[in-house]
Order: sequence, then structure tokens, then C-alpha cells
Amino acid sequence: MKFKVILEEAEEGGYVVYVPSLPGCVSQGETREEAIENVKEAIEVYLDIDDAQIEERNSQSNTKAS
Repeated sequence: MKFKVILEEAEEGGYVVYVPSLPGCVSQGETREEAIENVKEAIEVYLDIDDAQIEERNSQSNTKAS
């Protein structure tokens, strides 16, 4: 999967990067390269959490239906 990311210079130095299509998915780094690598990891974690929440909701729905 590919995601559009926004990379901005931070006021205090380094870079901030966020993913507009994944609310709250933000990372940073001292260099552009580090920021990009960090946001890749943040995306993976974000998607893993999202999948876990979906599975949890599905199991709760199945329990209530029983």
C-alpha cells in the first residue's frame, strides 16, 4: 500500500511527517530520511492497531448476538 505523507520542517529543528489519510498518524526525525523511515513504522503500527480494533469489535458483536 502507498500513502501520501506530508513532510514539514519543525521549528525546533528536524522534520515532522504525517499521513493525512490516517488521522493521528504522525512521526518525526532529525533528517528527512529518518522522518520517512519513522513514519513507515508509524503506519505499520497504526494499521495493526486498526485491524485489532476491528477484530475486537467483530468478536464483541458475535458475543452479543449469541
